[in-house]
Amino acid sequence: MTRLAIIIAVVLLFISTAVYRVEQHQIAILLKLGEIVKDRVEPGLHFKWPLINNQATFDMRLQTLDSRPQRFLTLEKKDVIVDSFVKWRIRDVVRYYVSTGGNPEQAGMLLYQKINDGLRDEFGKRTVREVVSGERGTIMDIVTTTANERGEELGIQIVDVRLKRIDLPDEVSSNVYDRMRSERAQVARQWRAGGDKEAIRIQAEADKDREVILANANRDAETLRGEGDALATEIYGKAFGRDPEFYEFYRSLNAYRQSFNAGQDVMLLGPDSEFFKYFKESGGSP
Repeated sequence: MTRLAIIIAVVLLFISTAVYRVEQHQIAILLKLGEIVKDRVEPGLHFKWPLINNQATFDMRLQTLDSRPQRFLTLEKKDVIVDSFVKWRIRDVVRYYVSTGGNPEQAGMLLYQKINDGLRDEFGKRTVREVVSGERGTIMDIVTTTANERGEELGIQIVDVRLKRIDLPDEVSSNVYDRMRSERAQVARQWRAGGDKEAIRIQAEADKDREVILANANRDAETLRGEGDALATEIYGKAFGRDPEFYEFYRSLNAYRQSFNAGQDVMLLGPDSEFFKYFKESGGSP
Protein backbone atom coordinates (compact mmCIF):
# COMPACT_ATOMS: atom_id res chain seq x y z
CA MET A 1 0.00 0.00 0.00
CA THR A 2 2.84 2.35 0.85
CA ARG A 3 4.63 1.47 -2.41
CA LEU A 4 1.44 2.17 -4.44
CA ALA A 5 1.04 5.52 -2.77
CA ILE A 6 4.65 6.39 -3.61
CA ILE A 7 4.12 5.37 -7.25
CA ILE A 8 0.95 7.44 -7.50
CA ALA A 9 2.71 10.46 -5.95
CA VAL A 10 5.60 10.12 -8.41
CA VAL A 11 3.18 9.88 -11.35
CA LEU A 12 1.26 12.92 -10.19
CA LEU A 13 4.48 14.84 -9.70
CA PHE A 14 5.63 13.89 -13.17
CA ILE A 15 2.33 14.97 -14.71
CA SER A 16 2.33 18.27 -12.82
CA THR A 17 5.84 19.09 -14.05
CA ALA A 18 5.40 17.67 -17.56
CA VAL A 19 2.17 19.46 -18.47
CA TYR A 20 1.83 23.19 -18.77
CA ARG A 21 -1.00 25.46 -19.87
CA VAL A 22 -0.95 28.50 -22.15
CA GLU A 23 -3.84 30.95 -21.64
CA GLN A 24 -5.89 32.33 -24.50
CA HIS A 25 -4.19 35.75 -24.34
CA GLN A 26 -0.67 34.23 -24.15
CA ILE A 27 1.97 32.80 -26.45
CA ALA A 28 4.75 30.55 -25.16
CA ILE A 29 8.14 29.37 -26.30
CA LEU A 30 9.59 25.98 -25.37
CA LEU A 31 13.21 25.74 -24.31
CA LYS A 32 15.57 22.78 -23.94
CA LEU A 33 18.37 23.43 -21.51
CA GLY A 34 17.99 27.18 -22.18
CA GLU A 35 17.88 26.85 -25.98
CA ILE A 36 14.70 27.62 -27.90
CA VAL A 37 13.30 24.52 -29.57
CA LYS A 38 9.79 25.79 -30.36
CA ASP A 39 9.20 29.48 -30.93
CA ARG A 40 5.40 29.61 -30.92
CA VAL A 41 3.29 27.50 -28.60
CA GLU A 42 -0.41 28.24 -29.07
CA PRO A 43 -2.96 28.46 -26.20
CA GLY A 44 -3.94 25.12 -24.65
CA LEU A 45 -2.40 22.23 -22.66
CA HIS A 46 1.06 21.07 -23.75
CA PHE A 47 3.65 18.47 -22.74
CA LYS A 48 7.34 18.94 -21.87
CA TRP A 49 10.08 16.80 -20.41
CA PRO A 50 10.68 17.71 -16.78
CA LEU A 51 14.17 18.97 -15.93
CA ILE A 52 15.02 19.12 -19.64
CA ASN A 53 12.38 21.46 -21.04
CA ASN A 54 10.96 24.63 -19.63
CA GLN A 55 8.62 27.23 -21.12
CA ALA A 56 8.30 30.99 -21.09
CA THR A 57 4.87 32.58 -21.57
CA PHE A 58 4.17 36.09 -22.79
CA ASP A 59 1.09 38.27 -22.59
CA MET A 60 0.11 39.29 -26.14
CA ARG A 61 -2.45 41.88 -25.04
CA LEU A 62 -1.94 45.62 -25.31
CA GLN A 63 0.40 46.85 -22.58
CA THR A 64 0.71 50.31 -21.01
CA LEU A 65 3.98 51.93 -20.02
CA ASP A 66 3.23 54.88 -17.75
CA SER A 67 6.43 56.86 -17.39
CA ARG A 68 7.42 59.31 -14.71
CA PRO A 69 7.09 63.02 -15.54
CA GLN A 70 10.26 64.31 -17.17
CA ARG A 71 11.70 67.81 -17.58
CA PHE A 72 12.61 68.86 -21.15
CA LEU A 73 14.08 72.04 -22.63
CA THR A 74 12.25 73.89 -25.41
CA LEU A 75 13.75 75.90 -28.27
CA GLU A 76 13.76 78.96 -25.99
CA LYS A 77 15.76 77.04 -23.37
CA LYS A 78 12.79 76.95 -21.03
CA ASP A 79 11.83 73.93 -18.98
CA VAL A 80 8.56 72.03 -19.38
CA ILE A 81 7.46 69.05 -17.32
CA VAL A 82 5.97 66.32 -19.52
CA ASP A 83 3.87 63.37 -18.36
CA SER A 84 3.37 60.69 -21.06
CA PHE A 85 2.38 57.06 -21.55
CA VAL A 86 2.95 54.41 -24.24
CA LYS A 87 0.73 51.64 -25.58
CA TRP A 88 2.70 48.63 -26.86
CA ARG A 89 2.45 44.90 -27.55
CA ILE A 90 4.80 42.02 -28.33
CA ARG A 91 5.27 41.47 -32.07
CA ASP A 92 8.16 38.96 -32.24
CA VAL A 93 8.21 36.58 -29.26
CA VAL A 94 11.70 35.18 -29.87
CA ARG A 95 13.33 38.57 -30.38
CA TYR A 96 11.51 39.91 -27.34
CA TYR A 97 12.77 37.01 -25.22
CA VAL A 98 16.35 37.30 -26.46
CA SER A 99 16.58 41.10 -26.04
CA THR A 100 14.72 41.48 -22.74
CA GLY A 101 14.77 38.03 -21.16
CA GLY A 102 10.97 38.12 -21.28
CA ASN A 103 10.95 40.73 -18.52
CA PRO A 104 8.30 43.45 -19.11
CA GLU A 105 10.10 45.80 -16.73
CA GLN A 106 13.34 45.47 -18.71
CA ALA A 107 11.42 46.07 -21.95
CA GLY A 108 9.70 49.11 -20.45
CA MET A 109 13.02 50.57 -19.33
CA LEU A 110 14.54 50.21 -22.81
CA LEU A 111 11.45 51.73 -24.44
CA TYR A 112 11.35 54.49 -21.87
CA GLN A 113 14.87 55.59 -22.76
CA LYS A 114 14.13 55.68 -26.50
CA ILE A 115 10.87 57.56 -26.15
CA ASN A 116 12.36 60.11 -23.77
CA ASP A 117 15.17 60.74 -26.26
CA GLY A 118 12.58 61.31 -29.00
CA LEU A 119 10.51 63.67 -26.85
CA ARG A 120 13.62 65.60 -25.83
CA ASP A 121 14.62 66.08 -29.48
CA GLU A 122 11.14 67.21 -30.58
CA PHE A 123 10.61 69.59 -27.66
CA GLY A 124 14.03 71.09 -28.32
CA LYS A 125 12.87 72.10 -31.81
CA ARG A 126 9.74 73.94 -30.65
CA THR A 127 8.75 76.88 -28.48
CA VAL A 128 6.65 76.58 -25.32
CA ARG A 129 3.64 77.98 -27.13
CA GLU A 130 3.93 75.43 -29.94
CA VAL A 131 4.20 72.39 -27.68
CA VAL A 132 1.41 73.58 -25.39
CA SER A 133 -1.14 74.85 -27.90
CA GLY A 134 -0.90 73.25 -31.29
CA GLU A 135 1.66 70.59 -32.19
CA ARG A 136 1.08 67.72 -29.78
CA GLY A 137 -0.27 65.44 -32.51
CA THR A 138 2.75 66.06 -34.74
CA ILE A 139 5.15 65.39 -31.86
CA MET A 140 3.38 62.16 -30.95
CA ASP A 141 3.43 60.87 -34.55
CA ILE A 142 7.16 61.55 -34.88
CA VAL A 143 8.01 60.00 -31.52
CA THR A 144 5.86 56.93 -32.26
CA THR A 145 7.68 56.38 -35.56
CA THR A 146 11.08 56.82 -33.92
CA ALA A 147 10.22 54.55 -31.00
CA ASN A 148 9.02 51.82 -33.37
CA GLU A 149 12.54 51.63 -34.79
CA ARG A 150 13.79 50.76 -31.31
CA GLY A 151 10.75 48.55 -30.73
CA GLU A 152 11.60 46.37 -33.75
CA GLU A 153 14.98 45.62 -32.17
CA LEU A 154 13.15 44.46 -29.03
CA GLY A 155 10.41 42.55 -30.86
CA ILE A 156 7.86 45.16 -29.75
CA GLN A 157 5.26 47.18 -31.66
CA ILE A 158 4.60 50.72 -30.41
CA VAL A 159 0.88 51.30 -30.92
CA ASP A 160 0.65 54.84 -29.58
CA VAL A 161 2.51 57.48 -27.60
CA ARG A 162 0.43 60.11 -25.80
CA LEU A 163 1.03 63.14 -23.61
CA LYS A 164 -1.16 63.27 -20.53
CA ARG A 165 -0.16 66.78 -19.58
CA ILE A 166 2.48 69.44 -20.10
CA ASP A 167 3.22 71.65 -17.12
CA LEU A 168 5.46 74.64 -16.75
CA PRO A 169 7.71 75.03 -13.70
CA ASP A 170 6.46 77.64 -11.28
CA GLU A 171 9.22 80.06 -12.20
CA VAL A 172 8.22 79.90 -15.88
CA SER A 173 4.43 79.73 -15.63
CA SER A 174 3.83 83.27 -14.46
CA ASN A 175 6.02 84.81 -17.20
CA VAL A 176 4.47 82.72 -19.96
CA TYR A 177 0.92 83.35 -18.86
CA ASP A 178 1.56 87.08 -18.47
CA ARG A 179 2.95 87.25 -21.99
CA MET A 180 0.06 85.23 -23.41
CA ARG A 181 -2.41 87.42 -21.54
CA SER A 182 -0.71 90.55 -22.93
CA GLU A 183 -0.83 89.17 -26.48
CA ARG A 184 -4.52 88.28 -26.16
CA ALA A 185 -5.27 91.74 -24.75
CA GLN A 186 -3.46 93.35 -27.70
CA VAL A 187 -5.46 91.28 -30.17
CA ALA A 188 -8.67 92.23 -28.33
CA ARG A 189 -7.77 95.91 -28.57
CA GLN A 190 -7.15 95.58 -32.30
CA TRP A 191 -10.52 93.93 -32.80
CA ARG A 192 -12.25 96.59 -30.73
CA ALA A 193 -10.53 99.39 -32.67
CA GLY A 194 -11.58 97.77 -35.93
CA GLY A 195 -15.13 97.42 -34.65
CA ASP A 196 -15.26 101.06 -33.54
CA LYS A 197 -13.96 102.19 -36.94
CA GLU A 198 -16.54 100.10 -38.75
CA ALA A 199 -19.30 101.38 -36.44
CA ILE A 200 -18.34 105.01 -37.20
CA ARG A 201 -18.34 104.29 -40.94
CA ILE A 202 -21.74 102.60 -40.80
CA GLN A 203 -23.17 105.44 -38.66
CA ALA A 204 -21.82 108.07 -41.08
CA GLU A 205 -23.35 106.27 -44.07
CA ALA A 206 -26.65 105.92 -42.22
CA ASP A 207 -26.67 109.65 -41.33
CA LYS A 208 -25.87 110.57 -44.93
CA ASP A 209 -28.64 108.32 -46.24
CA ARG A 210 -31.05 109.81 -43.71
CA GLU A 211 -30.24 113.37 -44.81
CA VAL A 212 -30.64 112.43 -48.46
CA ILE A 213 -33.98 110.73 -47.79
CA LEU A 214 -35.25 113.70 -45.75
CA ALA A 215 -34.10 116.18 -48.39
CA ASN A 216 -35.80 114.21 -51.14
CA ALA A 217 -38.95 113.88 -49.04
CA ASN A 218 -39.03 117.65 -48.28
CA ARG A 219 -38.43 118.43 -51.94
CA ASP A 220 -41.26 116.12 -53.01
CA ALA A 221 -43.49 117.53 -50.26
CA GLU A 222 -42.83 121.12 -51.34
CA THR A 223 -43.49 120.17 -54.94
CA LEU A 224 -46.75 118.48 -54.07
CA ARG A 225 -47.74 121.32 -51.74
CA GLY A 226 -47.03 123.90 -54.44
CA GLU A 227 -48.98 121.93 -56.98
CA GLY A 228 -51.85 121.61 -54.49
CA ASP A 229 -51.83 125.35 -53.69
CA ALA A 230 -51.76 126.19 -57.37
CA LEU A 231 -54.65 123.86 -58.05
CA ALA A 232 -56.59 125.25 -55.06
CA THR A 233 -55.95 128.82 -56.21
CA GLU A 234 -57.12 127.92 -59.69
CA ILE A 235 -60.28 126.32 -58.29
CA TYR A 236 -60.92 129.30 -56.00
CA GLY A 237 -60.31 131.70 -58.87
CA LYS A 238 -62.78 129.93 -61.11
CA ALA A 239 -65.35 129.63 -58.34
CA PHE A 240 -65.16 133.27 -57.21
CA GLY A 241 -64.87 134.54 -60.79
CA ARG A 242 -68.39 133.36 -61.46
CA ASP A 243 -69.80 135.77 -58.78
CA PRO A 244 -67.46 138.61 -57.68
CA GLU A 245 -70.07 140.08 -55.33
CA PHE A 246 -70.36 136.82 -53.41
CA TYR A 247 -66.57 136.55 -53.29
CA GLU A 248 -66.31 140.04 -51.74
CA PHE A 249 -69.03 139.20 -49.20
CA TYR A 250 -67.26 135.92 -48.31
CA ARG A 251 -63.97 137.75 -47.72
CA SER A 252 -65.72 140.28 -45.46
CA LEU A 253 -67.22 137.49 -43.34
CA ASN A 254 -63.79 135.94 -42.88
CA ALA A 255 -62.40 139.32 -41.87
CA TYR A 256 -65.22 139.83 -39.30
CA ARG A 257 -64.63 136.32 -37.89
CA GLN A 258 -60.92 136.91 -37.42
CA SER A 259 -61.38 140.40 -35.97
CA PHE A 260 -64.03 139.53 -33.37
CA ASN A 261 -62.73 136.05 -32.50
CA ALA A 262 -61.15 136.98 -29.13
CA GLY A 263 -64.24 138.82 -27.81
CA GLN A 264 -62.21 141.51 -26.01
CA ASP A 265 -60.61 143.27 -28.96
CA VAL A 266 -61.22 147.04 -29.40
CA MET A 267 -61.31 148.60 -32.88
CA LEU A 268 -61.42 152.34 -33.64
CA LEU A 269 -62.96 152.89 -37.06
CA GLY A 270 -64.79 155.73 -38.72
CA PRO A 271 -68.54 155.37 -39.40
CA ASP A 272 -67.97 155.55 -43.10
CA SER A 273 -65.28 152.87 -43.12
CA GLU A 274 -65.50 150.22 -45.84
CA PHE A 275 -64.96 147.56 -43.19
CA PHE A 276 -68.62 147.78 -42.09
CA LYS A 277 -69.96 147.99 -45.60
CA TYR A 278 -72.28 145.00 -45.24
CA PHE A 279 -73.50 146.17 -41.78
CA LYS A 280 -74.66 149.46 -43.25
CA GLU A 281 -76.19 148.06 -46.44
CA SER A 282 -79.16 146.25 -45.03
CA GLY A 283 -80.58 145.92 -48.43
CA GLY A 284 -77.45 144.40 -49.87
CA SER A 285 -77.43 140.77 -50.70
CA PRO A 286 -74.41 138.51 -51.05
